[in-house]
Parts: sequence; structure tokens; C-alpha cells
Amino acid sequence: MRHRIAVVGAGPAGLTFARVLHRHGHSVTVLERDPAPDARPPGGTLDLHAGLGQLALDKAGLLAEFRTLSRPEGQAMRILDTDGTALRDWRPRPGDEANPEIDRGQLRDLLLGPLDVQWGRGVAEVAPKADDGVLVGFEDGRQEVYDLVIGADGAWSRVRPAVSSVTPHYTGVTAVETSLDDIDARHPDLARLVGDGSLAVYGVNRGLVAQRNSGGHVKVYAQFRVPLDWHRDLDLSDVESVRSSLLALFDGWAAPVLDLLRRGGVFAPRPLYVLPVSHTWTHVPGVTLLGDAAHLMPPLGAGANLAMLEGAELAEAIAAQPEDLDTVVRAFEEQMWARAGRWARMTAAGLERLVSPDPAQALALFDEVQPS
Repeated sequence: MRHRIAVVGAGPAGLTFARVLHRHGHSVTVLERDPAPDARPPGGTLDLHAGLGQLALDKAGLLAEFRTLSRPEGQAMRILDTDGTALRDWRPRPGDEANPEIDRGQLRDLLLGPLDVQWGRGVAEVAPKADDGVLVGFEDGRQEVYDLVIGADGAWSRVRPAVSSVTPHYTGVTAVETSLDDIDARHPDLARLVGDGSLAVYGVNRGLVAQRNSGGHVKVYAQFRVPLDWHRDLDLSDVESVRSSLLALFDGWAAPVLDLLRRGGVFAPRPLYVLPVSHTWTHVPGVTLLGDAAHLMPPLGAGANLAMLEGAELAEAIAAQPEDLDTVVRAFEEQMWARAGRWARMTAAGLERLVSPDPAQALALFDEVQPS
């Protein structure tokens, strides 16, 4: 196959696409804005579903390696009332591999393998040309032409404007992230509270979630419904001011739960944005999108899984029918839109129930997804 194919973004979607195409003996250029794989923190843990993310890894020939790295025990989920009462304490059965957890950094390194990623290649714009492929303009002023450009560059994709004028909108929910390191040794009480997987506490229009990563690292997310400019009178660089503000928001909650915030380090606000649940576009020859670039949805466990499977499926389709890229991409988009639309509706409804005026809705959602 002599097509010039570029995937923009070295996240789960872009790397899965490139790895599966590589497995089939075809080359692809991976363009990533970050200057190196470890240029910034890779983020928290991901649960990879058997029929989605794990299927994608199987298509890439990486499922066995994934299982040596993943943490099946991380599927555990504990839900507390705001007074600290345990409402649910679900633990996976031995051999349960439905949704094991893996750190994002570990997944990235697994997918990178032999791939040749062009680090520090920030894309500024993508412009389809009528007669000779797609022009990619880089932030350093250089330009290159490809036959197919795949935007796997996330929520604020630089590729998306080539096919769609739609931009993400704020959901009304913001998460503020903090973390605890070496929790088992330094904070054994909180280690016991969180358990092997995740801990969640839900109140009126707010929630607190803690997720165990590998190596004793725990991510903590305070979630609440606020205007986008809720912090206009708050210095976000002042850790203690942010901490005090969060503790006031969760005033009255059980002291051990609030200790997750009291002992956290740096706080990072992460307003939750989404694309419309029915986001599609008029097909543009030579350009398509994967993952968050195509269907940004609330972070409820579906986004990365869908993105990886999409990348694997598109790569397999191209490898099977390389002589007609446009037909392959058109068919892929139709399939992606239908499936992503279903998940987008489910996750949008899920967010409404998890951060709700009625905390019982969050518990009911858990019982529907993971019956006790």
C-alpha cells in the first residue's frame, strides 16, 4: 500500500489505529504535538471493556501483554453515603476480566511498541485539496500532503474543522482533580477506604470519586454543577485556597471522605465538555475523525474504549481494501456514528444521574450497570 496516511494524535485512538495497520504490514505517520511520550502526566486509569478496548488490543495482537499489566482487582467499586455509611461494596469474582484497569501511561507504552511517532509535530490546520490529497499545516510553518488524514487529537481537535464546524459545549459539571502518592504507606487509612478499585460518594449536585492507579497512586475527583466561571474569584494556583473552597462545597460530609481532599496535592480543574450526541458530518474525502475528536462524551468509561475499537476497525478495513480508501472511510463513518450515538446518549444520561439533585439516582445507576 503506497497511500500516504497520517494520524494526528498519539493517544489511545491514534496509536491503536497505527499499531493495527503496522501489524498488517502497512506504514502510517503518527503526528503528535507533545515533544516526547513523557512530556506531561498521562492521566489516570482506564477500564478496558471486553467487547471494546480489549477487542481492539486483540486486533493489535496485544491482548496477552495487556493482561500481564492490567489490574482485574481494580474493577472493585465502593459507594458511600455522605455520612460515611457503606451503601455498596462490589468486588469482582476471581477470573473476572470484563473491565480490568490499566494506567494510561502503561497503555500508551504498550501501544507505542515499534511505532515511529513524530513527536513535537503540532498540527495547525488541515485543508483538503480538490486534486491532490490533504494539506497539513504544522505549527512551525511547514506543510505536508497526505492521501488520508485521521484526526485522533481529542476534544479540541485541529483536524475536526476540516469536516465539521461543531465545537464542544460545557455540560454544567466541573471536576477538580487531585492525587495521593504512595497511599498504602503514607495514608493507610485512606488506602483502606478506597480499597482495590474505586470509591464514590454522591450528594446533591456533587460527588467525590477516588480511583486507585498502580504503584499506590490514587486520583481523586471532586465533581459539582457550577457555572463555567465558578472560580473567577479564586486563585487556582493557590493550593490552599482551592482546597478550602472545595471543602466548603462538601461541608458536612464524613471526615474520612473529606480527608481525600485535605491530603491531596495540586488541584487541577477539569470542566466537562461534550459534543452533540448525534454529531455527524458530510463526508469529506481524505479526512475523518476518531474518538473524542468525533464524539466527545462524559468520562464514564466509554470514550477511550470506543476510540480504540474505532482505530482498530478502520485500520483493518484499510488493510483489507487499500485500493479504495474513500469507500472504506465512508463505510467506517456510518458505522462509527451509529454506535457512538448510542453511547453518547447513555453517557449523557449517566452524567445527569451521577451529578444530580437526587443522589439516589447515582446509586440506582450503579445497580443497573453492576447489579449486586
